[in-house]
Amino acid sequence: MTSGRFQADWLSLADTFWQVARFILEDDAEAEDAVQELYLRLWTGRDALDGIRNPKSYGITVLRNLCLDRIRRRSRCVIPPTLPEPAQPGGQDVAVDEKERLAKVLEAIKSLPERQRLIFTLKVLDDLSYEEISARTGLNNLTLRVLLSQARSKLRKVK
Repeated sequence: MTSGRFQADWLSLADTFWQVARFILEDDAEAEDAVQELYLRLWTGRDALDGIRNPKSYGITVLRNLCLDRIRRRSRCVIPPTLPEPAQPGGQDVAVDEKERLAKVLEAIKSLPERQRLIFTLKVLDDLSYEEISARTGLNNLTLRVLLSQARSKLRKVK
């Protein structure tokens, strides 16, 4: 495979690969590293890439496996011989309450109408600007603001 064909077939998918890695790893720097590792592997094995019919699908599959390997490596931790005492009395109850509240909020986000959930996710969780969201969804800024306001209003009611 020539470098021109590699650029046309594979480098044009960089944004897609980064978004997939960001979704899986939930960290911008980790996502960039994973995409760089993907391109390194693809380039070193470029002779075998000529037979790939769908570069996007193949790349996402390889990237997913790389991301899962990174998560496995990251999750290996040393368990201390004794557990620390809670800093304050009832600290464990507070942690349980916070987990329950988080579960309720996640359920509330899932229960939002599809457009509100999409706009909320893109604006709040992915931290995109209104212009970026508008470019992705085709909705105008006013509609985006209304949908986001409605979503936030519904989520505030979660107790």
